[in-house]
Amino acid sequence: MSTDFDIFIIGGGINGCGIARDAVGRGYSVALCEMNDLASGTSSGSTKLIHGGLRYLEHYEFRLVREALSEREILWKMAPHIIWPLRFVLPHHSGLRPAWLLRLGLFLYDHIGGRKKLPATQTLDLQKTSVGEPLKSQFVKGFEYSDCWVNDARLVVLNAQDASARGARLETRTKCIEARREDGIWHIKTLNLKTQEVTSTTAKLLINASGPWVDDVLGTSVGDNDAKNVRLVQGSHVVVPRMFEHDRCYIFQNEDNRIIFAIPYEQNYTLIGTTDQDFKGDINDIKISEEETVYLCDAASEYFKKPVKVEDVVWTYSGVRPLYDDGASKAQEATRDYVLRQDGSSGDAPLLNVFGGKITTYRRLAESMLDKIEACLGKKGKAWTEHSTLPGGEFAAEQFDQMVNNVTLKHAFISEDLAWRYVRSYGTKVDTLLDGVTSQEMMGRDFGAGLYECEVRYLIKNEWAMTADDIVWRRSKLGIRMSKEQIAGLDQWIAENT
Repeated sequence: MSTDFDIFIIGGGINGCGIARDAVGRGYSVALCEMNDLASGTSSGSTKLIHGGLRYLEHYEFRLVREALSEREILWKMAPHIIWPLRFVLPHHSGLRPAWLLRLGLFLYDHIGGRKKLPATQTLDLQKTSVGEPLKSQFVKGFEYSDCWVNDARLVVLNAQDASARGARLETRTKCIEARREDGIWHIKTLNLKTQEVTSTTAKLLINASGPWVDDVLGTSVGDNDAKNVRLVQGSHVVVPRMFEHDRCYIFQNEDNRIIFAIPYEQNYTLIGTTDQDFKGDINDIKISEEETVYLCDAASEYFKKPVKVEDVVWTYSGVRPLYDDGASKAQEATRDYVLRQDGSSGDAPLLNVFGGKITTYRRLAESMLDKIEACLGKKGKAWTEHSTLPGGEFAAEQFDQMVNNVTLKHAFISEDLAWRYVRSYGTKVDTLLDGVTSQEMMGRDFGAGLYECEVRYLIKNEWAMTADDIVWRRSKLGIRMSKEQIAGLDQWIAENT
């Protein structure tokens, strides 16, 4: 029986959008619905790292660490505007893991993942280097190693953009309200939450990539009311005014065997996180607890000379990770690996579920999912994403500064700081954003923090942005610099002009 699409995907996070991009690029017809904004759940609540997961070695997750390490340079090359290398400083704490164990772990980290361009680990005398200056004097030895930073929400949007450009149909603010098997295919009903319009669609195969809502979708839309597959683990972060001038990051060990990061954030801030605790509450209302805020401030204060106080916090965010429930006793011990499972009997329309995963391995997860799709629907194109680029990433990383310079030369009315942010966010797509803009006046209204009307219009037209929150907290992080009044003014403008 013919269908509207080969594949229908529920969930517009990194996994759903990554699968959609890979699948449509191989020749499958694809539709995707997301009940909120792209990356509005777990995918924008990460620590924003492309990393192997040094601490996962302690739990013997060697396959996951190797796969994640091998992805760092692949993703960096795919999107050098939103992904770039960072060096992490790990101070040795004499009361915790011994130095030889840390060095052994970092030796494995350097050698099992096919590292080529990222610098290797080195040992530091923290009393003789600038990275030791913000730390308490008791920390005299440390190690410095490489990982990468990612603008997580933009990574999702760029995958969605590319999937759409290749022919996928992506609909946000659209909820799957029913999915039933009939005559060997899926009959799917979706509700547009803005217009209240219900649409019926058919597909050969259904993918449930709804993150923390994966069991809810199985229960409410598909009818599996006993679904219990994921362990929801909350990770929260605090942002404080910049605590150090250099560009390195810190990874701190804690007495409870957890670790936290302290990372330069948005030029003027330091990001501290994350926590790991089982989530109990309303999945649609995730926020940091007072206990988590105190924990992060106290943990960072164990290392920094200048204490981190709760009153220093200027912003917080939280995400809930849908980890596959492997029965681990502690939240931080639950596997970060992904599990892809096909449900249904032989001859049924296939249902493929995504449990767990991490942002670093989203591309490999998508390739693994395509193996399962091919087994169900037959093979079409070959694997292709490893050597691809994401929208705006069509340049070499070492060309970044020249691109910033080119923007200021072409648009003399744009400051270097704004040009830097544009290239860091949009890469080569800056030309599209500024197409026809030849003066300061033509940039339109400044909503605050250098967010101009021309950028807002670009985001609405090209990146599914519909609200101020979409723009200031996900497409950019300018909300941290804007007042509530400025954000409300942006929302009002959007309501009046779209």
